[in-house]
Amino acid sequence: MKDQGGSTRKRTGGRLRPSHKKKKHELGRQPTETTVGEPKFRTIDARGNTEKVRALATDVASVAIDGETIKAEIQDVTENVANPNYVRRNIVTKGALIETSEGQARVTSRPGQTGNVNAVLVE
Repeated sequence: MKDQGGSTRKRTGGRLRPSHKKKKHELGRQPTETTVGEPKFRTIDARGNTEKVRALATDVASVAIDGETIKAEIQDVTENVANPNYVRRNIVTKGALIETSEGQARVTSRPGQTGNVNAVLVE
């Protein structure tokens, strides 16, 4: 299976041959599916002299309420537009609706990329 790339066929149906193979920085990784649970993080090397902190599991979210940010406990994932199966598996991604101790909130950060869950309270 070919990951991350365009079609191998032209619109006429002819075959497109790759002009070059992928370089190291063009390779992708498996998505980090952040779950609700005991906090667990992993640090990975990113391009340049940087590191990314990936949240494998977390139970705390920074929820923005009327200009203030409060640490709230994540109880459950109620809706996830990215994938309906993520709700059953309690996977947190950007855009997911989560049930917190402060109420329902929508996730605005990417936990698999930044290592923390930021959210905005939904009225």
